[in-house]
Amino acid sequence: MKTSAIRTRLAALSFLEFAVWGAYLISLGNFLSRVGLAEQIGWFYAIQGIVSIFMPAIIGIIADRFISAQKMLSICHILAGSFMCAAGMYALTASQVEFAPLFTLYSFSVAFFMPSIGLANSVAFNALTEAKLDTVTHFPPIRVFGTVGFICSMLFVNFTQFQTNAYQLLTSGVLSFCLAAYAVTLPACPVNRSKGGSLAESLGLNAFRLFRERRMAVFLIFSMLLGVSLQITNSYGNVFISSFASLPDFASTWGARNANALIAISQASETLCILLIPFCLKRFGIKGVMLMSMLAWVCRFGLFSLGDTGSGLWMIVLSCIVYGVAFDFFNVSGGLYVDQQTSPSMRSSAQGLFMICTNGIGATVGTLAAQAIVNRLVFTQYTPEGMYAGWKAAWMIFALYALVVGVLFYFIFKSTPAPSASEARRSIEEADELPNP
Repeated sequence: MKTSAIRTRLAALSFLEFAVWGAYLISLGNFLSRVGLAEQIGWFYAIQGIVSIFMPAIIGIIADRFISAQKMLSICHILAGSFMCAAGMYALTASQVEFAPLFTLYSFSVAFFMPSIGLANSVAFNALTEAKLDTVTHFPPIRVFGTVGFICSMLFVNFTQFQTNAYQLLTSGVLSFCLAAYAVTLPACPVNRSKGGSLAESLGLNAFRLFRERRMAVFLIFSMLLGVSLQITNSYGNVFISSFASLPDFASTWGARNANALIAISQASETLCILLIPFCLKRFGIKGVMLMSMLAWVCRFGLFSLGDTGSGLWMIVLSCIVYGVAFDFFNVSGGLYVDQQTSPSMRSSAQGLFMICTNGIGATVGTLAAQAIVNRLVFTQYTPEGMYAGWKAAWMIFALYALVVGVLFYFIFKSTPAPSASEARRSIEEADELPNP
């Protein structure tokens, strides 16, 4: 297959993968607050992290050992789409939306969607490698189309006003079915059915040996700490911006009525920042890129604290612009870095481990902590003015956290030159030969 053709096909994969997520990720909190579940918003985002602690690893092991990654990707989206459509239909037909049934159906859906992000990466990395294309150079432009897909879904649910109702869930489910059909047409990924080696190797758990190398251990730990920030604005950004509609001075502003469209600037920023990743990684290394991401998270939260949808709209817009650096310089660069440090035989398992640290443990802790802070400072208030003051305090707390993590990372993570891909993989393979402790 021609290299241009494979890049196009992988771009379509990325587009659909993140369009599925974009249909509800930013606007779900808005819908939940309108059906009386505002104080449970955090749980709907935390469950994404909870399932990411174990599901990506389990699905990654299956993809590495038993079922090729592109087929596993299709299976995951069939299941995710089915449960998401069921959640949407329940919410649309119930006279009163209850937390338990909606949360259960939604949880099963995200349990199969979250591993699909790592699987999509594995499929792309495998296809690029087979085409003899450098992943650091060619993957970021492909990943850009994921952001485009996310934006298209966001704008679709915004201008159809699905951002306020359960039709956003049905939109996501239909897109999952489209991707499930498309995934099986992608280049086949190899599976390693060898029954030799230790029990850990047979289960695909050898990816955890990445913690044996100090730099990788520190990197994964800080990825976990930075992962705390990942879902906070996704959980509460739309709710926060929409809340300005209840304040007389901002009720008629465009931003208060079109929160999803305003937040879409964040994803548009991603499309540009992804293209900067190859240059920044080669010029500043993984430490420099991660520090840029941490500083951007400080700005992201701090500007939310200071901005509004009136004269302070420029601060919210600027916050959305820096989000591209905050998210991509961490998430995309981190995935590339992990791929360079692992052998092809455990590529999916290693991506699953990265997901556990970031979207799993980190995002779960972050979302539940954010829920506690927002419920205490915002939803206990009885006036729009009191809630606005609570939002300002909450965003500033999140900004200070990101600043502390950045300072600690600067002093603890050693800026030694990263090994080449071949050197890194050789060191991991040698570590695999060591006896288990």
